[in-house]
Amino acid sequence: MVKLSRRKMLVGGAVIAGGMTLALGRTSDKSGPRSTYFLAMQKALREANIAQPTLVIDRTRLNANIDQLMSDLPDGMGYRIVAKSLPSLGLISHVRERASTDRLMTFNLPMLIALSKAMPDANQLIGKPMPAQAVKNYFAALPQDKAEAASKVQWLVDTPERLDQYAAIAEAQGTDMAINIELDVGLHRGGMEPGEALTGMMEKVRQSNRLNFSGLMGYEPHLSKIPTTLGWRDRAKNGAWEIYESALAAAKQVFGEAEVKAATRNAAGSPTYRLYKDTDIANEISAGSALVKPTDFDTDLLEAFVPAAFIATPALKVLDETRLPVMEFADGVKRALNPNLDKTIFVYGGKWMAHPEDPPGLRYNSTFGHSSNQEMLNGGPGTDIRPDDFVFLRPTQSEAVFLQFGDIAIYDNGAIVDSWSVFPASA
Repeated sequence: MVKLSRRKMLVGGAVIAGGMTLALGRTSDKSGPRSTYFLAMQKALREANIAQPTLVIDRTRLNANIDQLMSDLPDGMGYRIVAKSLPSLGLISHVRERASTDRLMTFNLPMLIALSKAMPDANQLIGKPMPAQAVKNYFAALPQDKAEAASKVQWLVDTPERLDQYAAIAEAQGTDMAINIELDVGLHRGGMEPGEALTGMMEKVRQSNRLNFSGLMGYEPHLSKIPTTLGWRDRAKNGAWEIYESALAAAKQVFGEAEVKAATRNAAGSPTYRLYKDTDIANEISAGSALVKPTDFDTDLLEAFVPAAFIATPALKVLDETRLPVMEFADGVKRALNPNLDKTIFVYGGKWMAHPEDPPGLRYNSTFGHSSNQEMLNGGPGTDIRPDDFVFLRPTQSEAVFLQFGDIAIYDNGAIVDSWSVFPASA
């Protein structure tokens, strides 16, 4: 029991006032010795003279994840690299080579232009429908000597209206455009469902002199969020596949079975690709995040993958107590109740979409709040860290976080062996 005076104070996240008495449980100490893995990475960063927040990719772990993904794919299933989740030419090139694939999924205009220039041989499927003006801007920006790259782009359309816009662009450009139709297989984020409108779009493509049918895309990341209890996930999966099968049946009526069989039948992403055991519906899957495994991808379907990307940032200040502005009177009580407030670490930068990973037991201070200048972290009495040591965090995602640190440091066999530049930040 902790008896407090009339003075209002904040203890363990609860506001207590008026001389009330409250029983509070003591939180266990979560601190402990540092991981030898991260100590070795810290040594490598120091030897590379790195002393600022840096995104680090473990190449050995990355390779293991690539190999895991490829070994999971059924016979005949293609693999398409999701560029937004691995937003670096060096990183994409490495994955392309190890996975032996020329297929990319691209999500914004700057990346599309950059990849068309750097990898004109790659087959790019656009991952979300682009505004008509963005498509025009692409053709305007593409150098003449890279024109072949445009012929390898599959433009995603989600509505009859967008199809009409793209048809007009193709006529104006005097160029052919490959059209892939987005399906709504249960995510309900737009796209077409089987019916007259979808069949009408297919007929319009078939009759066009400039548009070519390149395939279908059905994305279903919601399946990984559905519990397996009582067969809920299986029912949702079967429902998604029935929609896809109906769309394929319509496409066969319009284009013929041989053309549909040869077309791109794209599905899945990192969270769901392992649900596909054959190529009856999809003949390729897309994935990117699984290869670096941010925390959002700590799911049952991806248990075999290992985290391969970390934020490393120097500890600027290490204090042997936690003191909060104005509420210093409550500091001692809070530390007595929660030993994980015993130490305070202010790091270089912060406010990233990431969770502290090493030293063990670090956490954000919800009262102090976040800072993009000097993030405050708390740890227990066993937190082993000194100023200029590195704190390591795991990103929650890759597509936005990777773009915040400049060149990626490539870690392998105890050393920083390379650096890979990232794309410019863009939506």
